[in-house]
Order: sequence, then C-alpha cells, then structure tokens
Amino acid sequence: MVNKAANISMKEHHFEFFGPHGPALLVFALPAVCYALILGCNKSSCLQLWPNFQLPFLDNSIQWYRQDAFMTYLAWFFGLALLHVVVPGQRANGVLLPDGKRLTYKLNAFRLFVLVYGAALYFGFYTRQLDLGWLYDQFAPLLTAAIVFSTALSLYLYSSSFRKGLLLSSHGNTGYPAYDFWMGRELNPRLLGGRFDLKEFCELYPGMIGWALINLGMAHKQLEIHGSISNSMLLVNAFQLYYIIDALWCERAILTTMDITTDGFGFMLAFGDLAWVPFTFTSAARYLVDHPQHLSPAGVILILAVKALGYYIFRGANSQKDMFRSNPSDPRVAHLRTLKTERGTSLIVSGWWGTARHINYFGDWIMGVAWCMPAGLTGLSAIVPYFYCIYFASLLIHRERRDEYACRLKYGKDWDKYCALVRYRIVPYLY
Repeated sequence: MVNKAANISMKEHHFEFFGPHGPALLVFALPAVCYALILGCNKSSCLQLWPNFQLPFLDNSIQWYRQDAFMTYLAWFFGLALLHVVVPGQRANGVLLPDGKRLTYKLNAFRLFVLVYGAALYFGFYTRQLDLGWLYDQFAPLLTAAIVFSTALSLYLYSSSFRKGLLLSSHGNTGYPAYDFWMGRELNPRLLGGRFDLKEFCELYPGMIGWALINLGMAHKQLEIHGSISNSMLLVNAFQLYYIIDALWCERAILTTMDITTDGFGFMLAFGDLAWVPFTFTSAARYLVDHPQHLSPAGVILILAVKALGYYIFRGANSQKDMFRSNPSDPRVAHLRTLKTERGTSLIVSGWWGTARHINYFGDWIMGVAWCMPAGLTGLSAIVPYFYCIYFASLLIHRERRDEYACRLKYGKDWDKYCALVRYRIVPYLY
C-alpha cells in the first residue's frame, strides 16, 4: 500500500544499479570490496599488477571483530550526534519539497571538525596522551563496526518508512523491496521531534570527519614505526584534508544536492557515508604506513602540478557556468555561444562547456589521481592505494549517465542537438 502523503507514488521508474533486483547483490558486494582492500594490501604484502603480478599473502593476524572497536565506533557516532545537538550552529532552510514545505537544518559541521580534529592534533601529537595509531591497528574491526551499524541503521530506516504521513522519495518508492531498501524510501527521516536530520548528519559528520581522523591516525602510526612522517603521507593528508574542510565549511551547499533533495535515506547513503567513504578513501594513507614513499623534489612538483591542473579545469568550468547562470551579460561569459532551448533556457556550447558536456568531472578526477600519486611508482604497481581514482572514475561515469538521462527527459530533442554540438561526455577527444 503506497503512503498517501508520498505525493510521488509508484509509477514507471528508471531503475539504476543493475535493475530493481541489482541492489540485493550490491548490499553484499560493497562490504566485500571494503574487506578485499584490506586483504589486498596489508602490512604483510600488497596485490601488485606491474612489473610482476603478485598476489598478497593472507595475513592471519588480522582481527575482523573486536568488542572495544565496536563500542568505540558507537561512542564516536552518538558522541558526535550529541555534539551536533548541543554545539551552536547556523540555521538554514532547504529547498522546496514536493509537499510544499521547507525543512530547517542546523549547520555546525565545521565547528565540530575544528573541535574534534584540533583535540586529536593536540592530544595525539603534542601531549602524546592519545594513541591515534590505534586507528591503524584496529582498522579492520572498526570497518566491521561501521558496516554492521550502517546496515542496522538502514533496516531501521526501511521499517520505519511505512508509517503514515511521511514524505517518500520517488526513487525509493518503487514497490521492489531490495531496490527501495537500497535507495531509501523516506526522503528526510528526522528524530527529536524533527530537530535532528539523520540524512544530513550522516552525509557529512561521522564519515567526513572520521575520514580526516583516520588519515591523521595513519600519519601518527607512520611516525611511531619509522620515526618520521614522509612527505608523501603529508601530501595525502593535505590534499584530502583540503577537500574535507571545503565540504564542511560549505555545508549549506549540500542542501541543494540530489542526495538531500531527491534520494531517500537507505543503505546506499548510510553505508556510503559511514563505511565506504572513511574506510576506502583512506587506502593511500593506510598503504603509506607500511610502505613509506620519500618523494624527490621533482616528484612533489609533479604531483602538485597534476593537482593544480585538475583544480584549474574543475574550478574554471564551474565558475564559468555559475557566472553565466547569474549574469549572462557578464563580460567574462558574454562571448560564449549557446543553444536556445524550447524551455527558454540556454545551453553553453563553447568555452569549457564546449569541450565536454561534463568537463568539470574530468578536472575532479584529475585531482583524485593526484590524491593517489604520493604512493609513488611502487604505489602504481600496488593497485590498492590507487583505489580511489579507479572507483571515482566509475562513479563519475555513473553520475554522468544519470545526468544525461535527466537532461534528455528535460530538454527532449534540444538535448540531441546539444550532444551533436558538444560530442564528448567527460574527457575531450576521448570519451
């Protein structure tokens, strides 16, 4: 029975993720990938593809579950949730929802990051009272805790979404249980009388701040083992920390993203936010604990140049689009050629956006490659530290296909004309 308050009831759906039954496999496959990254690269050995293929040795010393790690994870999640409630923060309104309402969000992610990360730096590196290297030692059981917790949260979200009077997501209200469990049925699940938004909290707070702390823990462990922190470890921490800080500082921007406005809160986001992001994006830093790379000045310059190139493309393309949307008469964008659509809007067909329909994704991916490059040429042979840029490429292609489908529905024949003018999807002259 479809909830009357859903507004967008079951209808003809465009199924992603291998169809309506595909998520039944993904809920097992993705945790398996997380564990495979640990098995594929640990303190004993790493999977190598080049110059000689080498399988990793099975490290029998790995503990996959520890009660203290599980309790620590629970304390982390609920402690951060408590801080989110009690620490002051700005209030911001979200977008207009299908039921005609706007939700109010409390934004204090950056403040909590400063408190938590600052405390970790002080007690971990200055007073040495906090053993941050424990995050490396207990990486596998902490991952298990995150997987179990995110799965339990997803089950709660799915079962509670059948209450009356809830606004449901069109993407997760298909009538296929596995698909709806994956996508999430309820659009904006909230606790504490509507004052605590579960989806927005999980999207940024435990996973993103946890990602920064795990990277810091890897640096601490490298210092403990080798007596110093390599320049490669510093680069990985610096690059990813900049990304995290930018996301937390610009917390308001997340309120207009598809994750918040359109997708329900199900296993896809819960697992992705709480387990996938903090425990797979830290693969390069974890690799560098046992395989420190001491980069030459030329190597550092090369990595910085790749990072700068990616940022130049990413920021240049996004800024050009934002300027055009704000003021098409701005001298910096007035020269751009456009395609006028029947909807009355214009699509840019020159400048950055004339080279590829999602040229900003290309810049974003290049920056992701720079995140992995500090693992060095040895890291290029060991595939695990390069997992992020491999995964990110597949994510961007999926996102591009999702955008293409939506734009084709939105613009109709005009989108075919646009694609004829801007032939490439992400990478100019290649894809």
